[in-house]
Amino acid sequence: MLDLAIIGGGPAGLTAGLYATRGGLKNVTMFEMGMPGGQITGSSEIENYPGQSGLMTGMELMENWPKQCQQFGLKHEMNQVSQVTKEGDIFTLTLIDGTKQEAKSVLLATGSVPRRAGFEGEDKFFGRGISTCATCDGFFYKGKEVALIGGGDSALEEAVYLAKLCSKVYLVHRRDTYRAAPSTIEHMKACENIEEVTNVTVEEVYGDNMGVTGLKVKEKESGDIRDLPVPGVFVFVGRDVLSDSLKQEDGSYLCDVNEQTEVIVDLKMRTNVPGLYAAGDVRIDAAKQVVCAAADGATAAVDIIEYLG
Repeated sequence: MLDLAIIGGGPAGLTAGLYATRGGLKNVTMFEMGMPGGQITGSSEIENYPGQSGLMTGMELMENWPKQCQQFGLKHEMNQVSQVTKEGDIFTLTLIDGTKQEAKSVLLATGSVPRRAGFEGEDKFFGRGISTCATCDGFFYKGKEVALIGGGDSALEEAVYLAKLCSKVYLVHRRDTYRAAPSTIEHMKACENIEEVTNVTVEEVYGDNMGVTGLKVKEKESGDIRDLPVPGVFVFVGRDVLSDSLKQEDGSYLCDVNEQTEVIVDLKMRTNVPGLYAAGDVRIDAAKQVVCAAADGATAAVDIIEYLG
């Protein structure tokens, strides 16, 4: 019987493991199929993590986190949790290899993955000019022209953010209307250096060994191809949160989730199910930044210790 089962080995899960074990919990296991670190390990350049000066890769940032956490007793099991259920006060984790594990409390820290748009060159240049995080990577295009693909609230908000850094932002959208709040649209249209490129499809993002050098879009009405020579392309067509392990046999979720299946939590990362917590990108209103995910993990662990106390 585990005191705490942590599902996910990114910044949220690792920090929760550190605080939980250092705080006195003796039997804590983190379930993560690969090596701990999370999605940030795929980032090539980071310079906004507090206390770290200069550029570093995501791998360099996360390098010492697992060792620090494990020295206090956190166990890492290289396994995937396919389902979490609860009977009475005890949670049961069904693992992908068919085995089961019981726990007194569970923290879901599985994160989310950016939804891919599916155009040619997207996979090839991802991380080499194609980004899904303006806050993370916008600074590297300061004073340059960039393109942003998407038409929802997040896309328009990120376009406004980039417009403050970049000389020009091409806002590329497949429709001529946006799926965003009127106030968000008005804010975007007030930015003089945002050019709307609407009612188009993205044909291709192209580049060389150094990375992206441009993208081609096709106008739906005329069929004409337009070339946008930009070194950076930001894609915001939504994210998929990894909350499937909470899905029950009847199709419902173990706890409350919103329409995007993001887990609904309070300020202590508690769900509506006692003993079940969520932290990081899998929860509602997540900032999707490493420092915020780590803070979530610490917040959850402190409350879990009290819950089990």
